Amino acid sequence: MRQFVAKLVRWTQPLYVTLAIVWALVVTWQVVEHGRVRQSARAALINRSRDITATLGLVVRSQRRFGGIVSQERMESALAALLQASELVSVALLNAAGETVVSAGPPIDFGPKGVMQDNEHWGRRMVTVVNLVDLGANLTERGETNRPTIVLPRRPPAGEGPDPDRDRDRERPPPRAAELGPATQLFPPEAGPGGTNRPGRWPGSRPGGSERFSPEDTGGGPPPGAPPRFGRPPFRMDEKEYKELLQRRGLHGLVLGMATDQVDRTCTHDLWLRGLIGCFATVSVIGLGLAWRNLVTSSELQMRLLRASELNTHLKEMNLAAAGLAHETRNPLNIIRGLAQMVGKQQDATPEIRTRTREIIDETDRVTAQLNEFINYSRPREVRRSAVSLGALVGEVARTLAHDLEENSIGLQIQPGLPVILADEQLLRQALFNLLLNAVQAIGRDGSIEVTSTTGGTAEGLLLEMRDNGPGVAAEHRTEIFKPYFTTHQKGTGLGLAIVQQIVQAHGWEIECRPNHPKGAIFRLSHLEPA
Repeated sequence: MRQFVAKLVRWTQPLYVTLAIVWALVVTWQVVEHGRVRQSARAALINRSRDITATLGLVVRSQRRFGGIVSQERMESALAALLQASELVSVALLNAAGETVVSAGPPIDFGPKGVMQDNEHWGRRMVTVVNLVDLGANLTERGETNRPTIVLPRRPPAGEGPDPDRDRDRERPPPRAAELGPATQLFPPEAGPGGTNRPGRWPGSRPGGSERFSPEDTGGGPPPGAPPRFGRPPFRMDEKEYKELLQRRGLHGLVLGMATDQVDRTCTHDLWLRGLIGCFATVSVIGLGLAWRNLVTSSELQMRLLRASELNTHLKEMNLAAAGLAHETRNPLNIIRGLAQMVGKQQDATPEIRTRTREIIDETDRVTAQLNEFINYSRPREVRRSAVSLGALVGEVARTLAHDLEENSIGLQIQPGLPVILADEQLLRQALFNLLLNAVQAIGRDGSIEVTSTTGGTAEGLLLEMRDNGPGVAAEHRTEIFKPYFTTHQKGTGLGLAIVQQIVQAHGWEIECRPNHPKGAIFRLSHLEPA
C-alpha cells in the first residue's frame, strides 16, 4: 500500500505535464483547422467569383454590336440582372486607366491607394476581387484578339440637350476610302450613280440616310460582304478620336464586390464547433487532473487511516495495560493508607508522627482519586439508554455533594419539573457529578449554582444548563478545558471534564462552555432526547 501511494505521488507531476501538452495540442489543432476552413471558404468564394467573371464575359459578348459597341443602358441592365441572380453586391467595368466605365450596385471603395494594388481585398461584409484582363481580347469569338469593347455613354433624348458626338459626326466631311486605308476602311464602298463609290454605307442602304449605323439598319446583323462583327465603330471618326474613345470607354478590367455572408456563417459555425471541442478538451483535462488528484489524496488518506488504525490499536493495548496497572496500584495505596491510619491511632504516637501519618493519608487519597479518574477515562463507554428523570438524578448528585456545598456556603437551585430523558443513568450521574463538582471548585465560597432545562428549538433540541457565578472561563480556554489533563485548578487532575465530554459524545449530545453575564460560566448540554 505504501509503495503504491509513493508511485502515485511520483507520477503526479509527469501526468499533469502530459495533460497540459495534450490540451495544448488539441487547442492548436483546432486553431489550425479553423484557419484551414476559413481559407477553404474564402477560396470557394474566389472560385465562384471566377465563374461569375466567365458569366459576365458572356453577358458582355452578348451585348456587343458592330465594331465592339455596347450601349451603357443595355450593359447596366444586364449587370443589374446578374446582381440579382448571383452573390454579387457590386460590379464595375474599368478602362485601361482604372476608371469606372459602367457599374451596378453600390459604389466600390477603392481605398486610398486603390484596390487595384491587390488581387483581393477582404472587408467586413464584402470581398473585392480585381480581374485585370482585357475584356475585349478575352471575350471575342473565333480566337480574335486585340478587339476592344467600347461602352457608349447614355445619349440625352431628342430635344433635351446637345449631342457633341452626333453634331461632330454630322459636321465632319465623309472620309475617302484611300484615306482610311486597309486598317481603318471598315465597310466596303457603295456603288453610287455613275459607278462612283460612297464610303461608310452598306450596299443597298437607304439613300440620303444617316451615316450612323445600328443593328436595326441591317436586321440585327451585318449584310453580306460586311467586315467582321468586331472592329472599329461603324461611324465616322479619325484615328485620334477613336483612340481617345477607346482610352476612355474601352473595357480593360473589372472589379467584383461579393458578399461574404456565406463565408462568415461557415467560419462562425466552424468557430463554435472548434470552441466546443476546445471546451470539451479543457473540461476533460481538468476532470482527469482532479480525478488523479482525488485518487492521490484518497490514497494518502487511506494510508493515514491505516497508520492511525495501527496507532489506535497500539494505544488501546497501552490503555488497557495502563488501566490494569492503575487498578493494581490502588491496592498497595489502600494498604499504605491503612497502615498510616493504624500508626496515627497508636496511643504512644507523638504529635509529629500523627501529622506525618495524616499527610501520608492525604497524598494516598489524592493519588487514588487520580487513578480512579484515569480508570474511568480509559474505560469503554457503552451506553444503555433508559428513561431517566433529570430532577431525581440531579437531587441525588446534590445530596452527594451536600458537605462540599455547605462547607463553601454555595447555594444550589434546581428548576422544578425537569424533564425525563433517554440516557444511561450511571454515565449521566457521573457526568452531572463532575460538572457540579467542577462548579463548586471554581466558585470557592459564597456562590450559587442553578440547574435549568429549556427547549432550544429544532436546531439544538432539549437543553440542560448549569450556571454559576464564579470567575468564569477565559475565551481561549473554553475549548481546551475538555481535553485530558488540562486544568486551571491547582489541585485538579484535568480528567473530570474530559470524562464528561466522553459521556456526552457517547450519547450523541453536545457540550459547550459559554459566559454567564455578568460573571460566571454556563455548561450547556444540547440535543437531549426526551423520553
